[in-house]
Amino acid sequence: MFQTFDDTANPALGIDRAAKLRAELKRRGLDGFLIPRADEHQGEYVPPHAERLRWLTGFNGSAGLAIVLMDKAAIFIDGRYTLQVRAQVDIDTFVPQHLIEEPPSRWIEENLPKGARLAYDPWLHTIDAVARLRKAAEKAGGQLVPVDANPLDTIWLDQPDPPTAKVVPHPLAHAGEPAADKIKRLASELMSTDADAAMLTMPDSIAWLFNIRGADVPHTPLPLSFALLHEDGHAELFIDDRKLDDAARAHLGNVVSIRPRDDLGKALDELGKQKKTVLVDPATCAAWIDDRLKSAGAEVKRGSDPCELPKACKNAAEVAGARAAHLRDGMALAKFLAWLAREAPKGNVDEITAARHLEGFRSAGGELKDLSFDTISGAGANGAIVHYRVTEGTNMPLKPGELFLVDSGAQYIDGTTDVTRTVAIGAASAEQRDRFTRVLKGHIGIATARFPEGTSGAQLDAFARMALWKSGLDYDHGTGHGVGSYLSVHEGPQRISKMGHQALKPGMIVSNEPGYYKPGGFGIRIENLCVVTPPQPIEGGERMMMGFETLTLAPIDLALVEKKLLTAEEVEWLNAYHARVRAALTPGMDADTKAWLEEATRAI
Repeated sequence: MFQTFDDTANPALGIDRAAKLRAELKRRGLDGFLIPRADEHQGEYVPPHAERLRWLTGFNGSAGLAIVLMDKAAIFIDGRYTLQVRAQVDIDTFVPQHLIEEPPSRWIEENLPKGARLAYDPWLHTIDAVARLRKAAEKAGGQLVPVDANPLDTIWLDQPDPPTAKVVPHPLAHAGEPAADKIKRLASELMSTDADAAMLTMPDSIAWLFNIRGADVPHTPLPLSFALLHEDGHAELFIDDRKLDDAARAHLGNVVSIRPRDDLGKALDELGKQKKTVLVDPATCAAWIDDRLKSAGAEVKRGSDPCELPKACKNAAEVAGARAAHLRDGMALAKFLAWLAREAPKGNVDEITAARHLEGFRSAGGELKDLSFDTISGAGANGAIVHYRVTEGTNMPLKPGELFLVDSGAQYIDGTTDVTRTVAIGAASAEQRDRFTRVLKGHIGIATARFPEGTSGAQLDAFARMALWKSGLDYDHGTGHGVGSYLSVHEGPQRISKMGHQALKPGMIVSNEPGYYKPGGFGIRIENLCVVTPPQPIEGGERMMMGFETLTLAPIDLALVEKKLLTAEEVEWLNAYHARVRAALTPGMDADTKAWLEEATRAI
């Protein structure tokens, strides 16, 4: 599913839809309802039938929550969407609140009437989230009550059907380890935790464990499903039968028992009757599953998804696939940036045109499966909107004197990419060059970091911010997120951020993307993906140190670099990176792109 640019969200519809929802709540004897941007799997991307928050409010961001009471309503968004929400939502009907600074729990404590029954769909909230929300409701003197059927689904008359995309076996050459071996390894580890079974609810974990891919959600090759991993090495997959053809059945039949999706409740009841101990991840598992297990008599053990960490630590085949994917992607990026350098000064390029051409260059290689997310194509002030999504209504031309920020990625069968470049259209101002170079210094600080085993992303995060901090500047997003192997472009548990407490391990792929954003002016972000390298000695040192291998191959705009702000070591890194980019991408390039690349990667 490739990118589209229409914006069907209509803020005015929120008034009528909120009224219809209130009428349905009143009919059920309820006083309020929680509407998260989530499906049963709690993932970043959800299928069309689960876009309940967007349908109700008009907001199409990747994270958010609305609370509708009888006399007021609020929508909660994080710092990425403070501008977007005001453009897409009737803010008189749904008052915007900051998801972190003004969390839903606090709003509930302050606004839920005493004795009120605040309802939620237990399929759409995690165990941890329900605990927080219940505490808040009780503190306000009300109740948090689950519903068997989502009241919003009752009023959404043209709600799409759930997806039934076909499951595709993922080749062993790219997976690097047979599914049977993964199951055996994780089952052995499960046995040591005293759990009889593990509940798997994240489709990316299931896709990784069974070496399968799907197409149930945009931009991420996920087969929406559930699974149980038993400590004896037996696994069960609960999936809509329509997703499986003969090839998928043959692949899965050797490693897993296939059961209908609707059998999940029955399977949980069976575990309860046998008094089994079941491992669930409270941060990702739907509350419905927790409730069903407990009511059936099972003992619920809380812990991390057993697939999450091994999935994050890429094996040799996955790392090799990532390198190949980034080389292929770099070719497309170079052709795009060369095209942009030729065409943008003529004044006939806008945000949508740029995004379409970049997708076209990727598609022309013949191996593109999908974008890994909707391209962020932001000119001028739109670049300052961190997760800006261009539509026909917001589309802006690329103008001389402005910056253009393009954050994009691709899904290839051997790897997932994510790269951001900021480009000067015409001459850049002194302020733009200063801010860009400070962001670049932070990027280089991460790229060249050496660190001992046990180091977390939180410990490295300041490396990316120091040059900005010295000038009283900062950015309000994390410095890096994990990335999957032909899976999710945002993958845990690794990340480089103030809250990134997972120790980095060899094989983990993370982004390196410091930025700076001037509201109403411009945005800057420089993003490469890198893989954590194994511990190695440092000459004269006493301890082995890990580091990063940069995977992304794309020029960094030298027109925005203020050389006098860089140290000699930083200049050396930039020149070496560009020499590597030039050597990797030049073969096979057309003459025009080759000439542009030679100049774009020149030593400074």
